[in-house]
Amino acid sequence: MAQVCVLETSKQLRSPPEKIFNLLKSQNQKIPTATDKISDIEVLDGDWVTPGSVKLWKFTLDGKEEVFKERVEVDEENKTITYTALGGNVLELYKSYRFIVKAEMNGTFKLRIEYEKINEEVPPPHKYLHFSLNLLKEIENKLV
Repeated sequence: MAQVCVLETSKQLRSPPEKIFNLLKSQNQKIPTATDKISDIEVLDGDWVTPGSVKLWKFTLDGKEEVFKERVEVDEENKTITYTALGGNVLELYKSYRFIVKAEMNGTFKLRIEYEKINEEVPPPHKYLHFSLNLLKEIENKLV
């Protein structure tokens, strides 16, 4: 049985954590205006605000166009958003992939990726973690 691995980082932001949490939770359609890295986000099932909705993200990473089909779950009490991969480029490398964002009330955002490699030659998803961290900074600078 393959092992679920974890990558984590955190970032202290200046903006009110509630604003960024709300934007990530239910206002994803605004994100492409904040960065040239995300070309589009579309709702495939559900809507922008309902947990369990399915969205397709189109973005550029390391000069390559990628897609990420995800289902979002929100834990309001713990200020945590979980994006579970349902399709896209990450599932070419990983059997399972979950991206978790947690907003701390002191302004720290914790980013966590839980993943299971397809095989041992596959590298950890550092590039996706760095991409997400940079995206979070751009969101703060341009949308909050």
